[in-house]
Amino acid sequence: MKLQRLIAIILPLTLFASSCNDVLDMAPDGNMQMDEVLADPDKVEGLLNQCYNNIPKKGYSYMFFESAVVATSDDGWTSDDGQTGLIASDYYNDNNSAGNHAMLNRVDQHGGFNNEYWDRSWQQIRLCSQFIEVIDGAAVNNETDRGRFKAEARILRAFFYMELVKWFGKVPILDATVPFDADFSTLSRASVYDVAKFIVADCDAALAEANLPWRITDPNDAGRVSKALALALKTKAMLFAASPLHNEGQNHWEEAYQVAKDAVSKLKANGYELFTQTTQPAVFGTGPAAALRQLVDQNADYSATPRDRETIYQVRDGSVFVWHIGYIGSNMPNTYKAGVAPTQELVDAFETIDGEPILDLSKPYLDERHLQPNYNPNSIYDPNDPYANRDPRLDQTVLHNGSTILFDNQTVEIETYTGGDHAPSFDVTNRSASRTGYYHAKMVTPGASQTNGINNSNWKYYRLGETLLDLAEAAAKAGHLDEARAAANEVRARSGMPGFTADLSQEELILRIHNERRVELAWEEQRYFDVRRWENPDGDLSETAKWLTAMVITKNGDGSFTYNRRNISTNPRGGHSNRDLLLPIPLSEASTLESVTGQKWQNPGW
Repeated sequence: MKLQRLIAIILPLTLFASSCNDVLDMAPDGNMQMDEVLADPDKVEGLLNQCYNNIPKKGYSYMFFESAVVATSDDGWTSDDGQTGLIASDYYNDNNSAGNHAMLNRVDQHGGFNNEYWDRSWQQIRLCSQFIEVIDGAAVNNETDRGRFKAEARILRAFFYMELVKWFGKVPILDATVPFDADFSTLSRASVYDVAKFIVADCDAALAEANLPWRITDPNDAGRVSKALALALKTKAMLFAASPLHNEGQNHWEEAYQVAKDAVSKLKANGYELFTQTTQPAVFGTGPAAALRQLVDQNADYSATPRDRETIYQVRDGSVFVWHIGYIGSNMPNTYKAGVAPTQELVDAFETIDGEPILDLSKPYLDERHLQPNYNPNSIYDPNDPYANRDPRLDQTVLHNGSTILFDNQTVEIETYTGGDHAPSFDVTNRSASRTGYYHAKMVTPGASQTNGINNSNWKYYRLGETLLDLAEAAAKAGHLDEARAAANEVRARSGMPGFTADLSQEELILRIHNERRVELAWEEQRYFDVRRWENPDGDLSETAKWLTAMVITKNGDGSFTYNRRNISTNPRGGHSNRDLLLPIPLSEASTLESVTGQKWQNPGW
């Protein structure tokens, strides 16, 4: 008995070729037999090119230019909440099902499916396995290419397995192409730990290849993978395997820590370091968080001596596409919509400049609806002057009342108070106003809208700052508190924030590192997965995503302001149930798998 969709994906696919010299630019052109492909070095490179297909687009490449993953986390709320059939609005209204889930079944901005994560990942895994199997006997232009190409395919297979784990949790391990007459009745979902070990094994094999570079230095090789990505993938895989959602009651934190420690050590030994000093102060300013803003706003450069030594892997499709969307779409000329705006909860995560959280991280809010902040008594935070004396990363991430931008060749001060030019609106028919009282700044180059221009850069999937925080978390949870503090403090120091002190308990340090991830990695599509993997399998997201808040500001007669929190919606936001911890396996696929194997395949709640 044979599976339907999964068989169609993992069985041999049509082979293609091209005459283009740049391996990542080679395009399919017809029906080739395998022996024809393997006899021609250019066609072999074309076959490798197939392995690079379907890397998911990020940023604003989702349906209707929406930053969908951020909008469905507790960091953002979209002004498209009144639209029907969009990714975030279907989450908010709890309109998802296993047969029709917005994160799986919505077209991207270009009219093609961007987020068919199940089908596309399996297709790529099968292509990578096929390439690994045939490359040893294939013709290559240079013998040194053979090992490098094989290593690249292994890393790409690991990359797509990591995407499956992030969205679906447990998945089968297929380490080879599958023949037509295979017996699928014994196919089963492997534990996330076992999948992580498979990812680690693929990455270790790639790391052992002498001809695979540590860094991509030639612009013609933009988008190709490297040994650095292998290390980042190993770290991420073990972090997920050790996390409560996936660990099946086992403690894998020591192993995750050892993998992360080794990765950071080798990355640094091979030239990776945090980007700590802006090279364009006229654009990004000279403040302590200016370097972080430049890092995430601009493409990494390809050079033996690059300006950006932090980026580990970036795509090459310009997916961070901002056309006044999610930036300042309110009452501005030639704008489209406000898009996804930061929530008050995200703003609350930024500490004061002295390094104290403004809230008690063990219980940030005294009420379910987040209207009663549980303030940290040791913080210098002033609720009557909420944006003063804050972590410098706040101003580089969020536009708030009093922020300034360059727009249409003039300086514009952001007015989010009631009656101001950029005031929030809670009318779901108004797409041009923020729902939260904030607008998004990170990933938009300052001045990008000065002449109504477009900010277009490549999505950075992995960077050293993130891997350092992966190490910090694994070290803290494994009990290596000094190393956890050191890794987190290295990231904090880049933006001028004081280090975590040695008097923090293990529990306190873990809470601080969780919060540090939220601040440092805001808008980088990490929070969506973090809050999920930190939950137990029987948990849900009601504490973080059920009720979210906005800041409503009143300007007083003397020019001062009064600040009041309110819920963005009078109804709880959907997408916070236990079932929302993982995506459903596509309905027809799960049904077929269950009938063939006699095992439960669908994720809980779907």
